[in-house]
Amino acid sequence: MKRLLILLFLLSCSSHTGFAQKATSLHQAIRYIKLAITLREVDKPDASINLLQRALPATKTSSLYWEAVTNELLGLSYQDLKDTTTALRYLERAGAQYLKLKYVASAWGVNEIARSLSNKNLYAGIQIGLSSIKLAILKTKYETDFYEKDIKSIADIANPSQTLFADASGGFRAEQDALRSCLDSIKRYNIPNERVFIVLSNDVREELARNPDSRRKVYDQLSRALPNSNLKIDTSLTANREAELFTTGAIPRKVWPTTSALDLGKNSTVGGYFEQGSTPASKTFHGINLPVGTNSLVAQIEAKRSLTMDAYKKEAPRVIKSMADSIFSNRFTTNNKGLQQRNTVGVGGDIVWALVTYLHPERANVTAVPITLDDVERFKRLALTDYKELTKPNLNAVIDPATRSKVEKDVTTLQNLLTEKQLIAGALWLDSIMKAYSSTSSPKRFVFVRNADIGWVTGKFLETINYEYESTIAKGALYTR
Repeated sequence: MKRLLILLFLLSCSSHTGFAQKATSLHQAIRYIKLAITLREVDKPDASINLLQRALPATKTSSLYWEAVTNELLGLSYQDLKDTTTALRYLERAGAQYLKLKYVASAWGVNEIARSLSNKNLYAGIQIGLSSIKLAILKTKYETDFYEKDIKSIADIANPSQTLFADASGGFRAEQDALRSCLDSIKRYNIPNERVFIVLSNDVREELARNPDSRRKVYDQLSRALPNSNLKIDTSLTANREAELFTTGAIPRKVWPTTSALDLGKNSTVGGYFEQGSTPASKTFHGINLPVGTNSLVAQIEAKRSLTMDAYKKEAPRVIKSMADSIFSNRFTTNNKGLQQRNTVGVGGDIVWALVTYLHPERANVTAVPITLDDVERFKRLALTDYKELTKPNLNAVIDPATRSKVEKDVTTLQNLLTEKQLIAGALWLDSIMKAYSSTSSPKRFVFVRNADIGWVTGKFLETINYEYESTIAKGALYTR
């Protein structure tokens, strides 16, 4: 019925507007353009292109603005048809025309669409941590209330020493080589400098703060690894700033009023939520930073002992319950209304990734995976009673080849990433957190956000994009790359 109504509508338009003829005036061209927009929205890009081509001659002789609009819409319609070459031709033409008109916001937006189409809208992040240097090269798109990351390359380069900056006199050859290796990977993708983000993680910043004599040497020698002065290393990343960037990269602005973020890391649990201000540009971040992660939990449970697995399994629930009771008694009371008012929690971290991979292997290619308290209860039970069964999931039901390949790789990675003791501690900690967040009066929906470990890169990128747009408008000049 819907298609029939659309067909009747088109036939009606053809009889009243000269649908099959080129527009003879700007007024008629605008009517064609308006109808083309509607047709594109009902998934008829061919019909949209037909109308726009008929409108184009009239706009060329009477209005540069409407010619730019027509070219932009032609580019978008050809994009719908997956004709990238033609789409780029029209979009670039539209961008140049908007720029000539000094409509900088339109020019900036069209430029971003063209960059994305030509696969140039990539960005990269390098995080220098105490025990490794992480590289991520990716692009982002909006997906089901969360960001889907199209990852082109990712690497975790472990440092052979126990800590990255244990000895400032060592020359940092390994660290410089690792950083150069990351930069060489980025260079192959032709990513502009302003889309490359290099940071010292908070744990490194704190380590150097305790060793001021080493700090200057570290900064100097790492800077020497940079190929030019346009690349900078951000050395100001605090725990709260890491939490803010993670939340920015994990939770789109659209769902800020209803969603908070939480990342369960190796040595800390961070997250928070944004509170929108009176204007679109104003916001307040309310961070959560707990010095508790899978590694620190294991250390706390072991308490400088080397417990047998049976002894560890008995001790772990007691220690984590005691810690959770102490931490959550004040932090998650009714005083924290902003957190309690957000009914969805986007969660990330290796332990949550393990839960989703082991219990729901068929969802290996899904960006956002809901998890329930029942999932966590089952995960915790298997971690405590049958580690081997948990970590070797049955993949017979995973029929799709791409999903099967992905989950097999994920299982292997996780088996090497998390020990049995870390898995037990993480499962118990996740259980405590989810119960602390939820209550009878305010139940929560928990959603695993895939690739949250590189969420800070997305956060830096989104901040940069917003700054580019705002500075473009403020300066009245197009920022191009």
